[in-house]
Amino acid sequence: MAQTQIACPRCRQMIAAHVEQLFDVTADPGAKQRLLGGQSNHAHCPHCGYQGRLATPIVYHDNEKELLLTFFPSELGLPLHEQERMIGPLIKQITDRLPAEKRKGYLLNPQANLTYESMIETILGKDGVTPEMLKSQQERVQFIERLMQVTSKDVRTELIKDNARIIDEQFFALFSRIAQSALGSGQEQMARALIDIQTQLLEETEYGKQLKESVGEMEAVQHQLQDAGKDLTREKLLDFVLESKTDARIRAYVSMARGGMDYSFFQTLSERIDKAEGEEKTRLEGIREKLLGFVAEVDKQMEARLKQATGFIESLLAEPDIEQAVSANLDKFTQDAVEVAQQMLQQAAEKNEYERMGKLQKMIQVLQAASAPPEIAIIEQLMQLPDAATMEQALNQTPEIVTQELLDTLAGLITQMEQQPDNPEAQAMGEKIGEVYKVALKMSMKKNMG
Repeated sequence: MAQTQIACPRCRQMIAAHVEQLFDVTADPGAKQRLLGGQSNHAHCPHCGYQGRLATPIVYHDNEKELLLTFFPSELGLPLHEQERMIGPLIKQITDRLPAEKRKGYLLNPQANLTYESMIETILGKDGVTPEMLKSQQERVQFIERLMQVTSKDVRTELIKDNARIIDEQFFALFSRIAQSALGSGQEQMARALIDIQTQLLEETEYGKQLKESVGEMEAVQHQLQDAGKDLTREKLLDFVLESKTDARIRAYVSMARGGMDYSFFQTLSERIDKAEGEEKTRLEGIREKLLGFVAEVDKQMEARLKQATGFIESLLAEPDIEQAVSANLDKFTQDAVEVAQQMLQQAAEKNEYERMGKLQKMIQVLQAASAPPEIAIIEQLMQLPDAATMEQALNQTPEIVTQELLDTLAGLITQMEQQPDNPEAQAMGEKIGEVYKVALKMSMKKNMG
């Protein structure tokens, strides 16, 4: 998300801010989080210390919920026809993006909001968030603001004690979003202050101590699973789980090894329960109940993430220039989104959906090119040259690219090609890479000899 130079609302000095007027969740699933999380249209002035929301028109769209909202700040003082002139092109942009079958009546009747708060309430209301929940959220926001205004650790300790009832999972999730937003928008001083407050909260609150314990358990489980390596079986995983001393450790196993907790895993656990007696049977049954609950939580979270990733990929596939669309949104690709794209490509191939296959293949190619180390691009360019003399001439023009990393990458590629003796294409490519390697090695030796 690019920054824009604006005048500070208070001191009029030029500052950088993320200004965004169109939040089209259908085309960009991350837009909703940017709006609700305050990542856009908020200013922090390093000159006078001003912090606050920017007065800018907003259009919000969610086709799935048939929601089209507009908000025009009253402080701008523009007449209605000027407001329509500014917002109209944004609504047209939304309509143009949608396929014909998704253009419904709600697009002809956008809901105008007199206040920013009423717009946010409408958005959250569609998600089942009640006014009572919003009031609770606001209470937490105000508490975080008070913590940030206090510099004395002892005073913060008293504030934390007085507000212990609202310092829960919801509070820490909100706190984390605010901290990430501050860091992402370049507000380093604010981010550092939030980190100090978070450290105190983890040490002095009941939920914070539980959270800290959970992080420690995750690290311990990760090391244990890594040590097991290839020898890790469902039976051994079950042994690890049954040896757990805390619920936090069991939850950590579910988070780190959900894939191994399938029907066979739970069948083995049920067999052990059937063979057990007395207190041991009761203990195992309790662990099974906890496991099923934790697994359901993880699956629900995964389902939500995959739904968001699927919506993101589909929005890019709807763009006329898929390569340009992917390049412009590289920062929004999560691992979930990459995996969804690969699954979609496989499904399109099975259904012989050639147009969709072509777009998905281009998407994955752009992603691979973006994630490939720079040495790969250099090697590909050198391999297109006709002979060793031309390669050497090209490298002489840019000797700085001949690094140990380049030589190591070339050696690794040659080894890969040699491991495919029955593949003529691999052998031919290996020979060409070998030519590049000899030229690069010769130049490296010259550089080292001065």
